[in-house]
Amino acid sequence: MSPLEIEVEPGEVGLDPSRLQRIDRHFAQYVTAGKLPGWAVLVSRNGKIAHLSTCGMRDIASGAAVRTDTLFRIYSMTKPITSVAIMMLHEEGAFELTDPVSNFIPSFADLRVYTGGPARQPQTRPAVEEMRIWHLLTHTSGLTYAFNHLNPVDELYRHAGFEHGMADNLDLQGCCDAWADMPLLFDPGRAWNYSVATDVLGRIVEIASGLPLDEFFRTRLFEPLGMRDTGFSIDRADADRLATLYVADAAGRAAPHPRHAALHEAAFEPPKAPSGGGGLISSAHDYHRFTQMLLRGGELDGQRLLGDRTVKYMTRNHLPGGADLQTLALGAFSEAANAGKGFGLGFAVVDDPVAAKVICSPGEFSWGGLASTAFWVDPVEDLTVVFLTQLMPSSTHPLRPQLHQLVYQALV
Repeated sequence: MSPLEIEVEPGEVGLDPSRLQRIDRHFAQYVTAGKLPGWAVLVSRNGKIAHLSTCGMRDIASGAAVRTDTLFRIYSMTKPITSVAIMMLHEEGAFELTDPVSNFIPSFADLRVYTGGPARQPQTRPAVEEMRIWHLLTHTSGLTYAFNHLNPVDELYRHAGFEHGMADNLDLQGCCDAWADMPLLFDPGRAWNYSVATDVLGRIVEIASGLPLDEFFRTRLFEPLGMRDTGFSIDRADADRLATLYVADAAGRAAPHPRHAALHEAAFEPPKAPSGGGGLISSAHDYHRFTQMLLRGGELDGQRLLGDRTVKYMTRNHLPGGADLQTLALGAFSEAANAGKGFGLGFAVVDDPVAAKVICSPGEFSWGGLASTAFWVDPVEDLTVVFLTQLMPSSTHPLRPQLHQLVYQALV
């Protein structure tokens, strides 16, 4: 593993060092109050790490501290990586964004849409629009997640074994076939709903490339970018680096995850169905490398993954009619506000910071993970930020908007 360290004095890149310390003081209070087990934060400007700090424990029971090399389950921060992978194949001519998903996964032909009734007896009708690859990239596919608990279709996903992620007995193709067999929430392109769509993209990566998803990631993304810590599983030799996963109790304090033992063991076994939507484990070093590649328009240290115009295209708002998430999204999916934010091909995109009620730049793109991890890239300010912790769900505390406030107030 490459060392992770501060590379430039903050003042040299327009950051006030005393104001940067507000980040550490603020989030240290979360640890002191027992609301977070521990965290790591990295702020980079002009391609150089200007602020890097850790606080608290990667495992509360043993007293093991978070270090700069700690490994975290990044959950949905896997999605931008899968989106980059699919667009790499798009650049090679493997498909058009308007191609039907059924061109790659035949079970997605003849989809049906939920119209009413309970999960035990849902009423459906034929979909009036085919599900296309751009629908998957923008979460406008009509698919859903079992954990949404907003619709009887979510309940169908739970009954099918997807409550804790991928169904235990299915490979990735089997998962896709199971999702295709269940009704959509809406006709593709008509609304935004957080879903297993990026897992379906992971299967398309496999079919279009002829490689298992983990191998495509390793050979085409992780090795070129020097992301040696990132994968769907880790070696047992790195067990002491893995942060323990916690859940919020009724008071918002970090409590042991009820499935901690099973999740810990699962981290050492390659999954039967690798989740392009939420399955990766990574580190601050590695995700910083990924964000730097995006900031530089698809290239880092001579390794080009995407053309710069592709990155610019991915990080525009692709929602129908230029709508924001507040207008188009079904339900809430994090603690962050949806107004003023659109969605591109794998990323949330800020169109209007005033409407978003958060200090940032137009064109900033970002995403986060279920265990309260987050990142963003601000091309206007030449800025990237990575925040890693392990507390579920991400809606427990307003970490992401507060992190924005504290980072941007340090820019001078």
